[in-house]
Amino acid sequence: MPQLILSDIHGNFDALQAVLADAAGRYDQILCLGDLVGYGAEPNAVIDWAKANTAAIVRGNHDKACSGAYSLDDYSMSARASASWTRNELTAENRSYLQQLPQGPLPYQKIALVHGSPSDEDEYLVSIVDVAVQRGLLMAPLTFFGHTHVQGGFLLGPSGTKRIGAAASVLMEPDYYFLINPGSVGQPRDGDWRAGYALYSALEHTVDFHRVAYDVDRAAAKIRAAGLPEFLAARLYEGR
Repeated sequence: MPQLILSDIHGNFDALQAVLADAAGRYDQILCLGDLVGYGAEPNAVIDWAKANTAAIVRGNHDKACSGAYSLDDYSMSARASASWTRNELTAENRSYLQQLPQGPLPYQKIALVHGSPSDEDEYLVSIVDVAVQRGLLMAPLTFFGHTHVQGGFLLGPSGTKRIGAAASVLMEPDYYFLINPGSVGQPRDGDWRAGYALYSALEHTVDFHRVAYDVDRAAAKIRAAGLPEFLAARLYEGR
């Protein structure tokens, strides 16, 4: 069966539950590309789920920041407030779990998992130029990445690098390299507020992109009840 590929859950347990319900019965393993926490109001619930259910996972920048292993100096005011709140909210066990998450690239069953890019776990792969310079660092024909919160990806072939949209199934062709972003579960930034995920079939050599609606009102209310910045609640409705 395919593998369920998740990234950037960001403490949004409502979005995560919607994804799991939507994908139920269609996968046998879960792989995660990091940023379990930050921004959202249920970091412990997400981490507890990840500990029990992920077959492989790499750390994200918010996982580092919220565990105390990374400075908050370069973060925006809302991100800094969220990370500080999350640090105080985490159980000691869950803080330790975040601190011990492996750094990507992580090879797993002939694919590779990263949070940002193969060369730098904190780097954003946004443009074709960003991706083209990664060619010599790719560990596998297929690399899954997150961090940008934008569903889609890139294809690297003999004639150059091309962008892959998220509208259709992607066939993994021989002699090409693919970098695929499943989208963000908890805080999409591609103009679509719905939770994003992907299903990867090694047998059929395909990646299918999916979106699912969830109870945004409930997730936003939890952010407000926690005393987190209003901006973090409002952006859930916008997909920005």
